[in-house]
Amino acid sequence: MTATTFAEAQAWIVSVGRWLDGKGWAPATSGNYSARLDDGSFAVTVSGRHKGRLTPDDVMRVDAAGASLDGKKPSAETALHLALYTLFPECGAVLHSHSAANVGLSRAAYAGSYSFAGHEMLKALPGNPTHDASVAIPIVDNSQDMAVIEAAIAPRLLAPGAAPAYLIRGHGLYGWGKDMAEAERVIEAVEWMIAAELAERSFRG
Repeated sequence: MTATTFAEAQAWIVSVGRWLDGKGWAPATSGNYSARLDDGSFAVTVSGRHKGRLTPDDVMRVDAAGASLDGKKPSAETALHLALYTLFPECGAVLHSHSAANVGLSRAAYAGSYSFAGHEMLKALPGNPTHDASVAIPIVDNSQDMAVIEAAIAPRLLAPGAAPAYLIRGHGLYGWGKDMAEAERVIEAVEWMIAAELAERSFRG
């Protein structure tokens, strides 16, 4: 886990917002990003801000209970970020993307997870040294109540060998890592594998 100063987190979050928006993974004002700070608080995106046009003023601080420390309104999904920091003390950053591909996959007729097997990109996931593996990404039903999502997904994320990522059905992808660079790598790897699976299905007909 890498904790950081608020100024460093602001710069990282502004940068990652532009990157995700450039990929088409943050349409409208969707998505939210966070980082663990070295004083025990958390930097999170302010609610309702376009992620491709973030400035440092669009990043705020909350305490471990999700209460604003600077009078700004945090993203509605801040509770899901904080749940991950609680579950994984080594976690230093959390990202949430909304690509059409990940939403489409989560809405398709799959049960509680989708498995990726044989992809070279599996090696981008922490703790997975080979393509010769199968990794299941959990899919949890959406809810306007963050506590419902948290209760449904937490036991599955703690299972042995679980990947640092999950999908909310019809909503988007969460990925995290020890720092922002690792969280970016997780999100990009899972998004790439989803796109590759769709391409394979298209070629197979």
